[in-house]
Amino acid sequence: MKITVEENTTRIDKYLTDFLDESRSSIDKMIEAGFIKVNGNTVNTHYVPKTGDEITVEGGFKEDVDIKPEKMDLDIIYEDDDVLVINKPSGLVVHPGAGNTNGTLVNGLMAHTEELSDINGEVRPGIVHRIDKDTTGLMIVAKNNKAHEVLSDALSRHEIKRDYLAIVKGEFPSDTATIDAPIGRDEVNRKKMAVTSKNSKEAITHLRVIKRFKGYTLVRLSLETGRTHQIRVHMSYIRHHVVGDNKYGDFKVNNYFKKEFNLNGQFLHSYKICFKEIGGPMKYLANKEFIAPLPKEFDEILISLKENS
Repeated sequence: MKITVEENTTRIDKYLTDFLDESRSSIDKMIEAGFIKVNGNTVNTHYVPKTGDEITVEGGFKEDVDIKPEKMDLDIIYEDDDVLVINKPSGLVVHPGAGNTNGTLVNGLMAHTEELSDINGEVRPGIVHRIDKDTTGLMIVAKNNKAHEVLSDALSRHEIKRDYLAIVKGEFPSDTATIDAPIGRDEVNRKKMAVTSKNSKEAITHLRVIKRFKGYTLVRLSLETGRTHQIRVHMSYIRHHVVGDNKYGDFKVNNYFKKEFNLNGQFLHSYKICFKEIGGPMKYLANKEFIAPLPKEFDEILISLKENS
């Protein structure tokens, strides 16, 4: 990972907390071990990056962590010797981070099986991709390193299709749309992502209207790329915010849904994963499709909303 420094007055470990999903103490250890360099050179934790510096973060760092298995009632949609497909509930963090080593999906996975890939290190065993804490639905877990490599490659080649359902603010005017807008760090708030031309990556989301309600729309969203917070950022960008999204959404709408329907997370559900052209040792999964129905609380919201007929 490479980061080009813009205006900055803070030391490197604090600066990088806005970019890395690591605690400040973990970043300190990475700097001390030489996994983080500035302009190709090692630095100490007190270094203050200057505008134009290029910070390189190398992979492979392993921190001594104490992540313990925790018995959880996991909703396993599918499992074989290579892969798990999990239906994640709202509020469950996928993996430990920022000093929190308990109560995550990873803790539950470790209690379920000892067979998890270690490509992403001790903190993210088995995690091929993730979904946000308050997003519900399907995600893929690798049980060995070979499966992890094949699944990661398939995701990068768009051989695994991921579809989401969401309620968004407003009545979407057309039946279909494609949002093709690059995503990078927000220049004002570095803890957020944004559509930007600076230090960004291609991001493409396909949208199809399922049903219109008075003031809201149920949409299906298909990811062509997998950027951090991609759907939430794209929906905010086109001013059809995901309902319940407290980071990128509309405060008045979110407050209404919280009071009226007790919605505490965003109405965003990873409802379908399709293994399309996946090959190699995982070719037995080709054309397999997995679907997770909407959570009960989401169904109840849809029943309560008035249709725009």
